[in-house]
Amino acid sequence: MNLKILLRMKRDKLSVGDYKLDYYSVNTLIIGSGVASLNAAVSLHLMKQEDIIIATAQWGGGTSNNAGSDKQTYYKLSLSGDEPDSATKMAEDLFNGRCMHGDIALCEAQGSVAGFMNLIRLGVPFPQNRYGAWVGYKTDHDPRARASSAGPYTSKEMFEALAAEVKRRKIKIIDRLQVIALLTSDEKGIKKTTGAIAINLKTKDPKKAFVIFNSVNTILGTGGPGGMYESSVYPISQSGYSGMAYEAGATGQNLTESQFGIASVKFRWNLSGSYQQVIPRYFSTDKNGKDEKEFLNDFFPDIAALSKAIFLKGYQWPFDPRKIGDRGSSLIDLLVYRESVYKNRKVFLDYSKNLTGPGKQKFLLELLDPEAYNYLKNSEALGDTPYKRLESMNRPAIDLYLHNNIDISKEPLEISVCVQHNNGGLKGNIWWESDLKHLFPVGEANGSHGVYRPGGSSLNSGQVGSYRAALFISKHYIQNPPEKNIFLSIIKKQIEKKLNMASMLLNSKEKVSDAEFLEKIRHRMSSCGGIIRNKEKVEIAVNEAKAELDIIQNRLSAGNIKELASAFLIMDLCLTHYLYMEAIKIYIEEGGRSRGSFLVTERRGNHPEGIPEDDWNFTICEYDREIENKILEIKFINNFLEKKLVKVRPIPDQELWFEKVWKKNLEDNLSDS
Repeated sequence: MNLKILLRMKRDKLSVGDYKLDYYSVNTLIIGSGVASLNAAVSLHLMKQEDIIIATAQWGGGTSNNAGSDKQTYYKLSLSGDEPDSATKMAEDLFNGRCMHGDIALCEAQGSVAGFMNLIRLGVPFPQNRYGAWVGYKTDHDPRARASSAGPYTSKEMFEALAAEVKRRKIKIIDRLQVIALLTSDEKGIKKTTGAIAINLKTKDPKKAFVIFNSVNTILGTGGPGGMYESSVYPISQSGYSGMAYEAGATGQNLTESQFGIASVKFRWNLSGSYQQVIPRYFSTDKNGKDEKEFLNDFFPDIAALSKAIFLKGYQWPFDPRKIGDRGSSLIDLLVYRESVYKNRKVFLDYSKNLTGPGKQKFLLELLDPEAYNYLKNSEALGDTPYKRLESMNRPAIDLYLHNNIDISKEPLEISVCVQHNNGGLKGNIWWESDLKHLFPVGEANGSHGVYRPGGSSLNSGQVGSYRAALFISKHYIQNPPEKNIFLSIIKKQIEKKLNMASMLLNSKEKVSDAEFLEKIRHRMSSCGGIIRNKEKVEIAVNEAKAELDIIQNRLSAGNIKELASAFLIMDLCLTHYLYMEAIKIYIEEGGRSRGSFLVTERRGNHPEGIPEDDWNFTICEYDREIENKILEIKFINNFLEKKLVKVRPIPDQELWFEKVWKKNLEDNLSDS
């Protein structure tokens, strides 16, 4: 192919063979329109770096604007009450979640108040009392009442506030643009991003659909890889697009660590908090909706024990193998998984009537576990059905389903144990910059979290990380992108490679459908990378994933722009799911045990009480093995996998002498202070 420049403008046209491409030259390209991406854009603009473009496949289509829970949490430093708190204490609690670097934890803790107050300034309605205290509550893995919430739609409210600010500042947005690849250059052995390739989803002609970005910096806010799971509570519109970063040479970390929990599947939503605290009825049916059974009764002795586990599921929503024993809350996740996956039955939550206890024990509020009963009493929610109790305690939780044409006073919710969040992801430093320089993964695309994380810490991390990325860019990476001819001389072969691939897809006669490949990827991830992980099954899954990765681009086809974009997305997910399965395989082979939100099956070990399957033995991780105590990093170079175990960095000592820090700021040398 021969490259020929047609125009000379900031926005130009390029000719590559028979393709006509739009061309943009910009300091910072922001990919995605979630709350981390939007905060990065607003922060850069505030810092006087206004040469920004936001490119998004669907404005408002990400998790931020389409997900929540009964009372979606934002985790930050405690700002009310008389219990003492500090950034160091919060950093310690984040760090104690295991396999999280201490300097990252410290940055997230110290930046939490600024991020929270910025959202308040923009109008997110976090509650305060008459004296101005920003009140809080305890969330999972949280020893102090640091959590706050604006209700079921906290992240949606954040999106709306930040989106309004982006538009008020007239930051350029290009909607319906699916970025499919990062462009890179190598200077003196240091690899960095230098732009991206995208498909314009609004264009019908494939030969005119491609867009090239020449950018100094790329902020990647594409979210978690929700599209690669079968049982998922991620919004359908949220697929994730991290594979292009791995393909470009960025390192992933903690890819073993995802978070799973009980969620509704007709309308995807986490069933945590008050959805469990009102003690709904769990039941299952066969695939035809017959043979109804309250299956939990086979594993609990009485209503008190059963109601305690259900009630605690509200506080302890993520599946956690440490909470299986003694009929703990995570035994419920395991039983739901067993009922739906192993027994192939449909499972439901019913709010219209009370459960029947073990041995057909009649439901009475007085028989509830004391903690559950007192909570409901103090909440003035002692109604005679789960629906009435929920109505008293959290009416918006009911309205949320009504807005999605589901009346839970009449219709039970079909549920599953679903993936909800990815604690691992792309590696970044304390400025959220990848080891692939000038690439800044923010939000859930960044793997800053360790094994356990307090509920709502991901929202805080996204706001803190995107601000810090913007700050670093504004201090160090403010230069203009290279001239067009220089840029094209560097990335010519990369552009040609992707366009040749597009031509191959458009001219392919293969009949293998995108849906067929996607179904295989999703089934493999949910069955082998979900809450139950078996060494032999994982090894088979890795081999299948690699074989699929090697052939996928030769087996897909596309007849139009929509199918072309879908094919590139599936190739991205195929690479991502291969790396995740490899990380899981390495962890298990090197002796990693059950932790986080997954159970590694063993021949010996503990056995979940009452469960007849003999292949569910497990041992809780004690972090006394190298694979458990270090962070597993994964890199994909020239179709080969590189792994590295990295010692967790401790929480650093800080320079807090005011005059020294002030001098660094005056010298514009914050990043080294």
